[in-house]
Amino acid sequence: MENITFGQLPAIRITAPDGASAVVTLYGGHLVSWHGADGGERMFLSSRSALDGSRAIRGGVPVIFPQFGERGDGMRHGFARLSTWRLEGHGIEGDAAWAEFGLNEADLAPAMAAAWPHRFALALRVTVRANALEMAFSVRNTGDASFPFAAALHTYHLVPHLADVRIEGLEAGTLSIADKLDVVYENVGDGITLGTWARVLTLEQEGFSDAVVWNPGAADTAALVDMEDDEYQRFVCIEPAQLAPVDLAPGAVWEGRYRVS
Repeated sequence: MENITFGQLPAIRITAPDGASAVVTLYGGHLVSWHGADGGERMFLSSRSALDGSRAIRGGVPVIFPQFGERGDGMRHGFARLSTWRLEGHGIEGDAAWAEFGLNEADLAPAMAAAWPHRFALALRVTVRANALEMAFSVRNTGDASFPFAAALHTYHLVPHLADVRIEGLEAGTLSIADKLDVVYENVGDGITLGTWARVLTLEQEGFSDAVVWNPGAADTAALVDMEDDEYQRFVCIEPAQLAPVDLAPGAVWEGRYRVS
């Protein structure tokens, strides 16, 4: 584990004995880079993304909580990706390296805490080994009243070119992407694969019931201030999501897991 600066943001670099590595910024608990042991970046990060804490990071794996998109009356995609997390622990276990990050109501900016007045504890554990990335995200209700939430790990997978992408394992059969796409797949099973001419990734999720496949396409990308006009061709988001709100009882814990290999 190494403390580094990523852009202008404090960050943690996690490195496994075999050389696999990941970088997580404390701002957002945001995974911004992942290299497998075979080398090469696996995560897309926009060249125009803010890396100073002034706005959400564009790329990597934003943590979406407690609201997905505009599915609610709170902040779009929630406050977790805009808050400063704490490093809770790290270590080496066999051939794997891990680090765990935490966020609770005391860490929130006053306006965010007032807008979502619940007691909670979030934990994000990132593990790397060989050519696999594992993320475990948990939500604990530490208050005395239940609260509803939605969650997602909004993963931007780096691809050589969008036209080469083939996604298998969803109800659509083989899915290719020509331009803008924003589709929710509910109650997904195991074995989603993301294939390009360069490699095939296997995506596995537990706890998260849904998957969202997203790319903004040419027109929407041109309207984004934090992305170059042609960058939509270099990623596809396939994100494990829990879109139907979970009503979490006092003392209860919910966990979602995601593995890319």
